Amino acid sequence: MPSESAPRDGEDPAALLRRMFDAAVASAQPALCVPPHLPAPPRGRLLVIGAGKASAAMAQAVEAHWPGPLHGLVVTRYGYAAPCRQIEIVEAAHPVPDEAGLRAAQRMLGLVRGLGPDDLVLCLISGGGSALLPLPLPGLGLADEQAVNRELLRCGASIDEMNCVRRHLSAIKGGRLAAACHPARVLTLAISDVPGDAPGDIASGPTVGDPTTCADALAIVRRHGVRLPAAALELLESGAGESVKPGDPRLAGAEFRLVATPRMALQAAAQVARDAGYAVHLLGDALEGEARDVGKLMAGIAQHVARHGEPFAPPCVLLSGGETTVTVRGQGRGGRNVEFLLALGLGLRAEPGVWALAGDTDGVDGAEDIAGAVLRPDTLQRARAAGLRPADSLADNDGHGFFGALGDSVVTGPTQTNVNDFRAVLVQARATPPRPA
Repeated sequence: MPSESAPRDGEDPAALLRRMFDAAVASAQPALCVPPHLPAPPRGRLLVIGAGKASAAMAQAVEAHWPGPLHGLVVTRYGYAAPCRQIEIVEAAHPVPDEAGLRAAQRMLGLVRGLGPDDLVLCLISGGGSALLPLPLPGLGLADEQAVNRELLRCGASIDEMNCVRRHLSAIKGGRLAAACHPARVLTLAISDVPGDAPGDIASGPTVGDPTTCADALAIVRRHGVRLPAAALELLESGAGESVKPGDPRLAGAEFRLVATPRMALQAAAQVARDAGYAVHLLGDALEGEARDVGKLMAGIAQHVARHGEPFAPPCVLLSGGETTVTVRGQGRGGRNVEFLLALGLGLRAEPGVWALAGDTDGVDGAEDIAGAVLRPDTLQRARAAGLRPADSLADNDGHGFFGALGDSVVTGPTQTNVNDFRAVLVQARATPPRPA
């Protein structure tokens, strides 16, 4: 194995970064992480339900390893279905919900009603479940929930803020799904896509108690200037949208387990870099903030490493995860990972020997079926030669348009999992000038 101070000769940094990203995604594949957490068969029935971009692949893993009869329904994003024999797979829209998701949520609540104490509900949850299980409270319609989602995606709110609002306008999130399963036992297996792995923020916590309140949601709405439909605002102001709280007796038989997390994925990527001879520094798996601000900050760190060998000596890789936000001001194609890279590139000012890859592990950055992109030391030079103005692309929130024009997009297709964003900045050692004879 190469030493951490001596990367392999001829190793293409872009190829290494892509291998790291692929390793992060592979580590969170449901076929690998779900089977070890399957429970013993119940005395009664097993009902499998779930929602998220990984839920269909999770259901497939359950079927492949379950010894007895089962049935169920899970909902996933269009294009993310996996073939199952006994569990019905429904595809619906993400990030803005649609009628297919609404019908699936209604059917799911119908399936869990009437269960007994000997029955077990296995709930498979992953990122994207908030949009894929749209079931507004009485007084609201699907159009209202769609409008709320668009506003939350636009305003720059963090994922925990967005999900707090969603929980208090939903008839299935914020512990309501588990409450509907009572008196059956509920085991939730979750793949985390949120900073800090908070259960209530993964798909807006349909099977866990919610300590936040309508007043908290209302404060978020006001802080970000979110324009809510009148009926939604009334639900929050009146307190009628209050969620199921921790300690509710209907949740006494509910258990929650994390089967894959962003940190696990970053550790898998780190091993690839170490095997290639690079020191690895994990800066955190829960970084948040405006994508362009995080990119500018990371540029300053990488430049200091490259020029002064502080706080880390090159060659090295700076790894981070989490979920940044984008306050949409332009008309571009998004998304948050390519916005981070654009800001990083502008901040680096073509620093020699610094490469980066940022992507969403579910294969979708923003609303595009593009995972992310690669930033190279000559990216800005090539862009300007092609007639692109990087600062204008950033101002227009057009990261996908920018990197796509350069042929530097990272496209994976549906990955069948989701452990949040992946960011790797590779800093090569500068060549030491020869000493005078």
